[in-house]
Amino acid sequence: MADAFENILGQPKVREFLRASVVSERVTQAYLFVGPAGSNKTLAAYALAQALMCPKGPHGPRGGMCGDCNRCDKVMRRKHPDVRYFAPAGANGYLVEQVREIVADTAMAPIQADRKIYILDRVDQLGASAANAFLKTLEEPEDDVVLILLGRTRASVLPTIVSRCQVVPFRHIPASEAAGIVAQNTGAALPQARMAIEACGGSITAAVAFLQAPGNERLAFRSRLFAALARLARADDWDIVEMARELLEASKAPLDVVRASQETELAENADFLAKSAIRQIEARNKRSLSAKTTEYLRQTTSLVRSWLRDGMMVAAGTPDLIINTDVREVLVDLFSTADAGRLAAAAAKVDDCERALAYNVSPETCIDALLFDVREVLNDSGRTD
Repeated sequence: MADAFENILGQPKVREFLRASVVSERVTQAYLFVGPAGSNKTLAAYALAQALMCPKGPHGPRGGMCGDCNRCDKVMRRKHPDVRYFAPAGANGYLVEQVREIVADTAMAPIQADRKIYILDRVDQLGASAANAFLKTLEEPEDDVVLILLGRTRASVLPTIVSRCQVVPFRHIPASEAAGIVAQNTGAALPQARMAIEACGGSITAAVAFLQAPGNERLAFRSRLFAALARLARADDWDIVEMARELLEASKAPLDVVRASQETELAENADFLAKSAIRQIEARNKRSLSAKTTEYLRQTTSLVRSWLRDGMMVAAGTPDLIINTDVREVLVDLFSTADAGRLAAAAAKVDDCERALAYNVSPETCIDALLFDVREVLNDSGRTD
Protein backbone atom coordinates (compact mmCIF):
# COMPACT_ATOMS: atom_id res chain seq x y z
CA MET A 1 0.00 0.00 0.00
CA ALA A 2 1.38 3.43 -0.96
CA ASP A 3 2.04 5.99 1.75
CA ALA A 4 -0.43 8.81 2.39
CA PHE A 5 1.55 11.31 0.34
CA GLU A 6 0.97 9.33 -2.86
CA ASN A 7 -2.64 10.54 -2.71
CA ILE A 8 -1.64 14.20 -3.13
CA LEU A 9 -2.52 14.12 -6.81
CA GLY A 10 -1.06 16.67 -9.22
CA GLN A 11 1.43 18.09 -6.69
CA PRO A 12 4.70 16.12 -7.03
CA LYS A 13 6.91 18.81 -5.45
CA VAL A 14 4.62 19.18 -2.44
CA ARG A 15 4.45 15.40 -2.09
CA GLU A 16 8.22 14.99 -2.02
CA PHE A 17 8.78 18.00 0.27
CA LEU A 18 6.35 16.76 2.90
CA ARG A 19 7.59 13.18 2.73
CA ALA A 20 11.21 14.31 3.12
CA SER A 21 10.26 16.56 6.05
CA VAL A 22 8.68 13.66 7.92
CA VAL A 23 11.40 11.12 7.16
CA SER A 24 14.17 13.54 8.17
CA GLU A 25 12.17 14.66 11.23
CA ARG A 26 12.30 18.30 10.15
CA VAL A 27 8.60 18.98 10.58
CA THR A 28 7.77 22.50 11.72
CA GLN A 29 4.85 23.32 14.01
CA ALA A 30 3.11 25.83 11.73
CA TYR A 31 2.52 25.44 7.99
CA LEU A 32 0.70 27.62 5.48
CA PHE A 33 -0.43 25.75 2.36
CA VAL A 34 -1.30 28.24 -0.40
CA GLY A 35 -2.87 27.48 -3.77
CA PRO A 36 -6.08 27.79 -5.80
CA ALA A 37 -9.24 25.82 -5.16
CA GLY A 38 -8.86 22.27 -6.41
CA SER A 39 -5.10 22.10 -5.82
CA ASN A 40 -5.44 19.41 -3.12
CA LYS A 41 -4.36 21.48 -0.10
CA THR A 42 -6.85 19.84 2.25
CA LEU A 43 -5.86 16.33 1.17
CA ALA A 44 -2.19 17.24 1.66
CA ALA A 45 -2.97 18.51 5.17
CA TYR A 46 -4.60 15.19 6.09
CA ALA A 47 -1.74 13.25 4.48
CA LEU A 48 0.75 15.14 6.65
CA ALA A 49 -1.48 14.54 9.69
CA GLN A 50 -1.57 10.82 8.92
CA ALA A 51 2.21 10.66 8.57
CA LEU A 52 2.70 12.47 11.88
CA MET A 53 0.11 10.39 13.72
CA CYS A 54 1.29 6.97 12.51
CA PRO A 55 2.62 5.08 15.57
CA LYS A 56 5.34 3.39 13.52
CA GLY A 57 7.27 6.66 13.34
CA PRO A 58 9.40 8.18 10.57
CA HIS A 59 11.86 5.28 10.50
CA GLY A 60 9.32 2.53 9.95
CA PRO A 61 8.20 1.09 6.58
CA ARG A 62 7.64 3.82 3.97
CA GLY A 63 8.90 6.43 6.42
CA GLY A 64 6.43 5.29 9.06
CA MET A 65 3.42 6.18 6.93
CA CYS A 66 1.98 2.70 6.91
CA GLY A 67 -1.51 3.72 5.81
CA ASP A 68 -3.14 0.59 7.19
CA CYS A 69 -2.95 0.80 11.00
CA ASN A 70 -5.96 1.84 13.06
CA ARG A 71 -4.66 5.35 13.64
CA CYS A 72 -3.83 5.94 9.96
CA ASP A 73 -7.26 4.63 9.01
CA LYS A 74 -8.99 7.06 11.36
CA VAL A 75 -7.05 10.03 10.02
CA MET A 76 -7.73 9.01 6.41
CA ARG A 77 -11.45 8.76 7.18
CA ARG A 78 -11.28 12.06 9.09
CA LYS A 79 -12.44 10.33 12.25
CA HIS A 80 -9.42 10.82 14.51
CA PRO A 81 -10.31 12.98 17.53
CA ASP A 82 -6.84 14.54 17.62
CA VAL A 83 -6.95 15.81 14.03
CA ARG A 84 -9.22 18.86 14.04
CA TYR A 85 -10.54 20.68 10.98
CA PHE A 86 -11.93 24.23 11.16
CA ALA A 87 -13.53 26.59 8.63
CA PRO A 88 -14.77 30.17 9.13
CA ALA A 89 -17.85 30.16 11.37
CA GLY A 90 -18.94 33.68 10.44
CA ALA A 91 -20.41 35.03 7.23
CA ASN A 92 -17.38 37.31 6.85
CA GLY A 93 -14.74 34.91 8.13
CA TYR A 94 -13.37 33.55 11.37
CA LEU A 95 -14.97 34.88 14.52
CA VAL A 96 -12.78 36.06 17.39
CA GLU A 97 -14.71 33.75 19.73
CA GLN A 98 -14.11 30.83 17.37
CA VAL A 99 -10.36 31.47 17.32
CA ARG A 100 -10.25 31.79 21.09
CA GLU A 101 -11.94 28.39 21.39
CA ILE A 102 -9.31 26.89 19.05
CA VAL A 103 -6.52 28.48 21.11
CA ALA A 104 -8.00 27.11 24.33
CA ASP A 105 -8.34 23.67 22.76
CA THR A 106 -4.64 23.56 21.80
CA ALA A 107 -3.76 23.67 25.50
CA MET A 108 -5.69 20.46 26.19
CA ALA A 109 -4.09 17.04 26.10
CA PRO A 110 -4.61 14.74 23.09
CA ILE A 111 -7.41 12.18 23.38
CA GLN A 112 -5.87 9.14 21.68
CA ALA A 113 -2.49 10.09 20.21
CA ASP A 114 0.66 11.79 21.49
CA ARG A 115 0.04 14.98 19.52
CA LYS A 116 -2.74 17.05 17.94
CA ILE A 117 -3.07 18.42 14.41
CA TYR A 118 -5.16 21.52 13.67
CA ILE A 119 -6.20 22.22 10.06
CA LEU A 120 -7.61 25.72 9.53
CA ASP A 121 -9.18 26.22 6.11
CA ARG A 122 -9.56 29.56 4.28
CA VAL A 123 -7.26 31.54 6.56
CA ASP A 124 -7.44 34.37 4.04
CA GLN A 125 -10.71 34.99 5.93
CA LEU A 126 -8.84 35.43 9.20
CA GLY A 127 -9.31 39.13 9.95
CA ALA A 128 -7.03 41.32 12.05
CA SER A 129 -8.93 40.86 15.34
CA ALA A 130 -9.24 37.10 14.97
CA ALA A 131 -5.60 36.86 13.84
CA ASN A 132 -4.41 38.81 16.88
CA ALA A 133 -6.14 36.26 19.11
CA PHE A 134 -4.23 33.51 17.31
CA LEU A 135 -0.72 34.96 16.93
CA LYS A 136 0.81 33.83 20.23
CA THR A 137 -0.40 30.25 19.69
CA LEU A 138 0.86 30.32 16.11
CA GLU A 139 4.27 31.62 17.19
CA GLU A 140 4.67 29.38 20.23
CA PRO A 141 2.31 26.39 19.94
CA GLU A 142 2.29 23.62 22.52
CA ASP A 143 5.02 21.04 21.93
CA ASP A 144 2.45 18.42 20.93
CA VAL A 145 0.59 20.67 18.44
CA VAL A 146 1.04 21.08 14.67
CA LEU A 147 -0.92 23.82 12.89
CA ILE A 148 -1.69 23.55 9.16
CA LEU A 149 -3.29 26.65 7.64
CA LEU A 150 -4.84 26.68 4.16
CA GLY A 151 -5.26 29.78 1.97
CA ARG A 152 -5.73 30.79 -1.67
CA THR A 153 -2.64 32.99 -2.07
CA ARG A 154 0.21 34.18 0.09
CA ALA A 155 -0.79 37.80 -0.54
CA SER A 156 -4.36 37.20 0.66
CA VAL A 157 -3.20 36.06 4.10
CA LEU A 158 -2.22 38.62 6.74
CA PRO A 159 1.59 39.15 6.81
CA THR A 160 1.63 38.50 10.57
CA ILE A 161 0.29 35.01 9.85
CA VAL A 162 2.57 34.32 6.88
CA SER A 163 5.71 35.31 8.78
CA ARG A 164 5.04 32.69 11.46
CA CYS A 165 4.54 29.75 9.08
CA GLN A 166 6.47 27.50 6.75
CA VAL A 167 4.84 28.40 3.41
CA VAL A 168 4.18 25.51 1.01
CA PRO A 169 3.00 26.61 -2.47
CA PHE A 170 0.57 24.48 -4.50
CA ARG A 171 0.36 24.86 -8.26
CA HIS A 172 -2.76 25.33 -10.36
CA ILE A 173 -3.74 22.08 -12.07
CA PRO A 174 -5.19 22.64 -15.58
CA ALA A 175 -8.62 21.09 -16.17
CA SER A 176 -7.32 18.71 -18.85
CA GLU A 177 -4.57 17.42 -16.55
CA ALA A 178 -6.98 17.19 -13.62
CA ALA A 179 -9.39 15.11 -15.72
CA GLY A 180 -6.55 12.78 -16.68
CA ILE A 181 -5.62 12.29 -13.02
CA VAL A 182 -9.25 11.59 -12.09
CA ALA A 183 -9.61 9.10 -14.95
CA GLN A 184 -6.40 7.34 -13.94
CA ASN A 185 -7.53 7.01 -10.32
CA THR A 186 -11.12 5.95 -10.96
CA GLY A 187 -11.05 4.08 -14.28
CA ALA A 188 -13.61 6.55 -15.65
CA ALA A 189 -13.52 7.73 -19.23
CA LEU A 190 -12.04 11.20 -19.78
CA PRO A 191 -15.41 12.86 -20.57
CA GLN A 192 -16.89 11.55 -17.33
CA ALA A 193 -13.80 12.64 -15.40
CA ARG A 194 -14.05 16.15 -16.87
CA MET A 195 -17.73 16.26 -15.90
CA ALA A 196 -16.85 15.29 -12.32
CA ILE A 197 -14.18 17.99 -12.14
CA GLU A 198 -16.79 20.58 -13.16
CA ALA A 199 -19.29 19.21 -10.64
CA CYS A 200 -16.74 19.56 -7.85
CA GLY A 201 -15.45 23.06 -8.55
CA GLY A 202 -12.12 21.84 -9.91
CA SER A 203 -11.19 19.62 -6.95
CA ILE A 204 -9.51 16.39 -8.03
CA THR A 205 -10.05 14.70 -4.68
CA ALA A 206 -13.74 15.63 -4.59
CA ALA A 207 -14.17 14.51 -8.21
CA VAL A 208 -12.72 11.08 -7.40
CA ALA A 209 -15.09 10.79 -4.43
CA PHE A 210 -17.97 11.99 -6.65
CA LEU A 211 -17.41 9.16 -9.12
CA GLN A 212 -16.79 6.55 -6.42
CA ALA A 213 -19.75 7.42 -4.18
CA PRO A 214 -21.57 4.27 -2.95
CA GLY A 215 -24.30 3.17 -5.31
CA ASN A 216 -23.36 5.92 -7.80
CA GLU A 217 -25.34 8.24 -5.51
CA ARG A 218 -23.69 11.46 -6.71
CA LEU A 219 -24.08 10.56 -10.36
CA ALA A 220 -27.74 9.74 -9.74
CA PHE A 221 -28.22 13.12 -8.06
CA ARG A 222 -26.61 14.85 -11.05
CA SER A 223 -29.03 13.10 -13.43
CA ARG A 224 -31.96 14.11 -11.25
CA LEU A 225 -30.81 17.73 -11.12
CA PHE A 226 -30.26 17.98 -14.89
CA ALA A 227 -33.69 16.47 -15.55
CA ALA A 228 -35.24 19.06 -13.24
CA LEU A 229 -33.40 21.90 -15.00
CA ALA A 230 -34.64 20.66 -18.37
CA ARG A 231 -38.25 20.85 -17.09
CA LEU A 232 -37.97 24.39 -15.75
CA ALA A 233 -39.37 26.14 -18.82
CA ARG A 234 -42.70 24.36 -18.30
CA ALA A 235 -42.76 24.64 -14.49
CA ASP A 236 -45.10 26.96 -12.59
CA ASP A 237 -44.11 28.66 -9.32
CA TRP A 238 -45.31 25.83 -7.08
CA ASP A 239 -43.52 23.29 -9.25
CA ILE A 240 -40.27 25.16 -8.68
CA VAL A 241 -40.78 25.37 -4.91
CA GLU A 242 -41.40 21.62 -4.79
CA MET A 243 -38.49 20.97 -7.14
CA ALA A 244 -36.11 22.91 -4.90
CA ARG A 245 -37.29 21.02 -1.83
CA GLU A 246 -36.85 17.64 -3.50
CA LEU A 247 -33.40 18.52 -4.82
CA LEU A 248 -32.21 19.65 -1.41
CA GLU A 249 -33.50 16.46 0.19
CA ALA A 250 -31.76 14.35 -2.45
CA SER A 251 -28.58 16.38 -2.12
CA LYS A 252 -28.42 15.84 1.64
CA ALA A 253 -29.47 12.18 1.63
CA PRO A 254 -25.88 10.86 2.09
CA LEU A 255 -25.65 12.82 5.35
CA ASP A 256 -27.82 10.12 6.96
CA VAL A 257 -25.03 7.61 6.33
CA VAL A 258 -22.43 9.98 7.79
CA ARG A 259 -24.61 10.63 10.85
CA ALA A 260 -25.19 6.89 11.43
CA SER A 261 -21.45 6.24 11.25
CA GLN A 262 -20.80 8.98 13.79
CA GLU A 263 -23.39 7.58 16.18
CA THR A 264 -21.84 4.12 15.92
CA GLU A 265 -18.39 5.52 16.68
CA LEU A 266 -19.66 7.37 19.74
CA ALA A 267 -21.41 4.25 21.03
CA GLU A 268 -18.22 2.22 20.64
CA ASN A 269 -16.13 4.79 22.56
CA ALA A 270 -18.63 5.82 25.23
CA ASP A 271 -17.50 3.24 27.81
CA PHE A 272 -13.82 4.20 28.02
CA LEU A 273 -13.57 7.89 27.03
CA ALA A 274 -13.96 10.74 29.49
CA LYS A 275 -16.97 13.02 29.15
CA SER A 276 -14.72 15.86 27.93
CA ALA A 277 -13.36 13.61 25.18
CA ILE A 278 -16.88 12.58 24.18
CA ARG A 279 -17.85 16.25 23.92
CA GLN A 280 -14.84 16.90 21.69
CA ILE A 281 -15.83 14.02 19.41
CA GLU A 282 -19.39 15.33 19.27
CA ALA A 283 -18.10 18.80 18.33
CA ARG A 284 -15.90 17.27 15.62
CA ASN A 285 -18.84 15.28 14.28
CA LYS A 286 -20.96 18.42 14.14
CA ARG A 287 -18.25 20.21 12.16
CA SER A 288 -17.95 17.20 9.84
CA LEU A 289 -21.68 17.21 9.11
CA SER A 290 -21.60 20.95 8.48
CA ALA A 291 -18.68 20.55 6.07
CA LYS A 292 -20.46 17.73 4.20
CA THR A 293 -23.63 19.81 3.93
CA THR A 294 -21.62 22.68 2.46
CA GLU A 295 -19.85 20.31 0.06
CA TYR A 296 -23.12 18.91 -1.30
CA LEU A 297 -24.65 22.37 -1.70
CA ARG A 298 -21.58 23.51 -3.62
CA GLN A 299 -21.85 20.47 -5.85
CA THR A 300 -25.45 21.43 -6.58
CA THR A 301 -24.53 24.99 -7.58
CA SER A 302 -21.48 23.80 -9.53
CA LEU A 303 -23.65 21.41 -11.52
CA VAL A 304 -26.13 24.20 -12.33
CA ARG A 305 -23.22 26.40 -13.44
CA SER A 306 -21.82 23.60 -15.59
CA TRP A 307 -25.22 23.04 -17.22
CA LEU A 308 -25.59 26.76 -17.99
CA ARG A 309 -22.01 26.93 -19.25
CA ASP A 310 -22.83 24.16 -21.73
CA GLY A 311 -25.96 26.08 -22.70
CA MET A 312 -23.76 29.07 -23.54
CA MET A 313 -21.60 26.86 -25.74
CA VAL A 314 -24.71 25.72 -27.66
CA ALA A 315 -26.06 29.29 -27.94
CA ALA A 316 -22.66 30.47 -29.24
CA GLY A 317 -22.69 27.80 -31.95
CA THR A 318 -19.91 25.69 -30.40
CA PRO A 319 -21.68 22.56 -29.10
CA ASP A 320 -18.44 20.61 -29.54
CA LEU A 321 -17.25 22.34 -26.34
CA ILE A 322 -20.02 20.82 -24.21
CA ILE A 323 -18.67 19.13 -21.08
CA ASN A 324 -21.79 17.22 -20.05
CA THR A 325 -21.82 15.21 -23.25
CA ASP A 326 -24.33 12.66 -21.96
CA VAL A 327 -27.08 15.34 -22.10
CA ARG A 328 -25.91 16.96 -25.34
CA GLU A 329 -29.20 16.41 -27.20
CA VAL A 330 -31.24 18.00 -24.41
CA LEU A 331 -28.88 20.98 -24.25
CA VAL A 332 -28.98 21.53 -28.01
CA ASP A 333 -32.75 21.31 -28.02
CA LEU A 334 -33.08 23.81 -25.16
CA PHE A 335 -30.43 26.35 -26.05
CA SER A 336 -29.93 26.38 -29.83
CA THR A 337 -32.00 29.59 -30.05
CA ALA A 338 -31.08 31.01 -26.65
CA ASP A 339 -29.20 34.23 -26.00
CA ALA A 340 -25.67 33.51 -24.72
CA GLY A 341 -25.61 36.82 -22.84
CA ARG A 342 -28.71 35.96 -20.85
CA LEU A 343 -27.29 32.55 -20.05
CA ALA A 344 -24.13 34.24 -18.80
CA ALA A 345 -26.32 36.45 -16.60
CA ALA A 346 -28.03 33.34 -15.24
CA ALA A 347 -24.63 31.80 -14.52
CA ALA A 348 -23.78 34.94 -12.54
CA LYS A 349 -26.86 34.20 -10.42
CA VAL A 350 -25.16 30.96 -9.41
CA ASP A 351 -22.35 33.07 -7.95
CA ASP A 352 -24.97 35.12 -6.08
CA CYS A 353 -26.49 31.91 -4.74
CA GLU A 354 -23.12 30.69 -3.47
CA ARG A 355 -22.42 34.00 -1.77
CA ALA A 356 -25.84 33.89 -0.09
CA LEU A 357 -25.16 30.35 1.12
CA ALA A 358 -21.85 31.57 2.57
CA TYR A 359 -23.82 34.18 4.51
CA ASN A 360 -25.97 31.39 5.99
CA VAL A 361 -29.07 32.31 4.00
CA SER A 362 -31.56 29.44 3.95
CA PRO A 363 -30.50 26.87 1.29
CA GLU A 364 -34.17 26.46 0.30
CA THR A 365 -34.46 30.19 -0.36
CA CYS A 366 -31.22 30.26 -2.35
CA ILE A 367 -32.06 27.28 -4.55
CA ASP A 368 -35.63 28.56 -5.06
CA ALA A 369 -34.32 31.91 -6.29
CA LEU A 370 -31.75 30.25 -8.54
CA LEU A 371 -34.32 27.98 -10.19
CA PHE A 372 -36.65 30.95 -10.80
CA ASP A 373 -33.78 32.85 -12.45
CA VAL A 374 -32.93 29.91 -14.71
CA ARG A 375 -36.58 29.47 -15.67
CA GLU A 376 -36.75 33.13 -16.69
CA VAL A 377 -33.81 32.60 -19.05
CA LEU A 378 -35.37 29.49 -20.54
CA ASN A 379 -38.70 31.24 -21.13
CA ASP A 380 -36.96 34.19 -22.75
CA SER A 381 -35.12 31.89 -25.14
CA GLY A 382 -38.14 31.81 -27.38
CA ARG A 383 -39.31 28.34 -26.28
CA THR A 384 -42.74 27.99 -24.75
CA ASP A 385 -43.35 24.24 -25.04
